[in-house]
Amino acid sequence: MLQEFNIYCDESCHLEHDRIKTMALGAIWCPTAKKDEIFTRLRDIKLKHHLGNDFELKWNKVSPGKLEFYNDVIDYFFDDDDLHFRVLVIPDKSVLDHEAYSQSHDDFYFKMYFDLLKVILDPKNGYNIYLDIKDTRSQKKINHLKEVLRSSHYDYEHSIVRRIQQVRSHEVELVQLVDLLTGTISYVHRGLKSSHAKLTLIEKVQKRSGYSLKSSTLFKEDKVNLFIWKSRNLPKNGK
Repeated sequence: MLQEFNIYCDESCHLEHDRIKTMALGAIWCPTAKKDEIFTRLRDIKLKHHLGNDFELKWNKVSPGKLEFYNDVIDYFFDDDDLHFRVLVIPDKSVLDHEAYSQSHDDFYFKMYFDLLKVILDPKNGYNIYLDIKDTRSQKKINHLKEVLRSSHYDYEHSIVRRIQQVRSHEVELVQLVDLLTGTISYVHRGLKSSHAKLTLIEKVQKRSGYSLKSSTLFKEDKVNLFIWKSRNLPKNGK
């Protein structure tokens, strides 16, 4: 019998012309049967720190005043064996040559989502995939992503990839947790140092994961799985 999993996805700095070199896509997955328990636990942590259920935990909200809250969230992620995280990092968007591959940046974005998700999918299981809403025009590409994932796994009966749908992050705690962890990795790869609170949280993730967060992990790592994507294009200076 197939076990059913939910996968929750979010991204950091994915826009083509945002003047930020690094782009990262992240996903958290857990057994579908455990999702309500996980949502409740995350809401309990919010209440413990006198935050309402509607407080949206996000990387850009990490601050000295909320550091204890975010520390507890990180500890919860690492302590719960049902939670797993994978992130794909594009270190430098400026070297991308979309014209050479007859694609738009949006096309590339969804190709990277395919690379992010294909490693997570196990043909012995079934998956429901939830993406943070990007824009009102993305549904057609999301439907295409669903069909490509199904085709690549010979999932003709739709028993592996059961659904892919967009959700609003402020309504889904696990999308918020993806935002937090993906933001952590992105901050490392952007080389930023301006926030002591964020650096403290990064040190915690490094210690709990056992990784520097700067390099790809082993392919089968299933707690914190990192993949640093490398472009086949040469940098513009030719070196």
